[in-house]
Amino acid sequence: MLSLLAIALPSLMNQTWASMQHQHKDVFSQPVNSLDSEARLNFMVGRGLFRRLWVTAPASTQTADGLGPLYNARSCMECHPGNARGLGPLESGNDIGSLLLRVDVPAQDKEQLLQLVTFKINNVPEPNYGIQLQNFAVPGHLAEYKLHVEYKNISVLLADGTPIRLRKPIYSTTDLAYGPLHRDVRSSPRVPPQLIGLGLLDAINEQDIYKQEDPFDKDGDGISGRANIVWSNEYSKATLGRFGYKAGMPSINEQVQSAFLIDLGLSVPLFRNAAGDCTLQQVRCLAAPNGNSKQYDNLEADQQIVDLVNLYVNYLAVPRQRNMDDPSTKKGKKIFHQLGCQKCHTPHYVTSSIAPAKFNRAKNITPYTDLLLHDMGEGLADNRPEGNATGTEWRTAPLWGIGLTKKVNGYSHYLHDGRARSLLEAILWHGGEAQSQRDAVVKLDRNSREHLLKFLESL
Repeated sequence: MLSLLAIALPSLMNQTWASMQHQHKDVFSQPVNSLDSEARLNFMVGRGLFRRLWVTAPASTQTADGLGPLYNARSCMECHPGNARGLGPLESGNDIGSLLLRVDVPAQDKEQLLQLVTFKINNVPEPNYGIQLQNFAVPGHLAEYKLHVEYKNISVLLADGTPIRLRKPIYSTTDLAYGPLHRDVRSSPRVPPQLIGLGLLDAINEQDIYKQEDPFDKDGDGISGRANIVWSNEYSKATLGRFGYKAGMPSINEQVQSAFLIDLGLSVPLFRNAAGDCTLQQVRCLAAPNGNSKQYDNLEADQQIVDLVNLYVNYLAVPRQRNMDDPSTKKGKKIFHQLGCQKCHTPHYVTSSIAPAKFNRAKNITPYTDLLLHDMGEGLADNRPEGNATGTEWRTAPLWGIGLTKKVNGYSHYLHDGRARSLLEAILWHGGEAQSQRDAVVKLDRNSREHLLKFLESL
């Protein structure tokens, strides 16, 4: 622990917790109030590791080398600045911010099909490039690609005459360094999501999620949410998916370790491949020097590092709702429920009293999500399945903290690929099971619409 303290604490010592509470840019970086002194210290160390810049192997220090050889970021914080959403593309062009591109192919043989139907894998990796395209490489290697986006304008006229311009993204890949993509490749752009409250979502009792399912819409309300079932590498069984835009990850631990492997190219206890997401076709990548070290269990990010980052992510607090007594906020909350938005954005839970993360037990929380998959229509479709999720299905996004997004990072990009520049734009992209709610928002008068947005901004 002392060696990690020496690395992680210096950048933190010039600020006090009290002063940080009042800085908007740090509002998503606070620990839950219930942490004891030991857990709070470990939270600070975990935060230092979350911000650590990893370097190419071999390096003079064995505590921070092993980056890549192919990667999307050098630290966790580069994808999740301030623990908020990543930066999406600002306009058409090659500046994609922190947007990532997931890829896969349909099952190519019976073995792969069997793995999919038994939940052993969520997706079949693209043969040349793996499960995600990496746009950076260490010296001596080539980045896998460049991503280009063009936006097509779509005009929407609200019932009160207000014009809204939506951006429909069209993506293309160039400079493919390891051969062409498979002819049947499927891709999905993803902006890294915000991290606050993940430990509380992890602490929700499974049955409280399952009981909200209505896959055959028996109640006839047009909403048919269902759980994603995915493979847990930690427990070697199929289980409930909770995390990611399509609920493709079963736990914070697997989400963290998967990000270490795929985004940073680091070996971890669950995924010991030091070459990260490199495929068998990328021979030089597989043969490159790595940062595996005997003193760290022949890994680049060993169990201690993983546990501390897990603790940090588990205990990131959710800011309190603001302006709750404002008459406009109250009216907006009423409209939210009148429209039926709460049918997917479930407001309230009490976390399990036996949740693994003890400081998240028996908490009253208001995440505004059912953690279920819903068909959101063709407008938002990526046409890339993930586990049980189809190409038009997405997990209901939690709404807590959404009103602070711009204050934390200075920008407001919403939905899975950051196409929406405002909460209203995000609503207007809703389709499928949320089409009636979207259409009802279009019909609202200006005051009612402003009340609704005021409520969302208070979360």
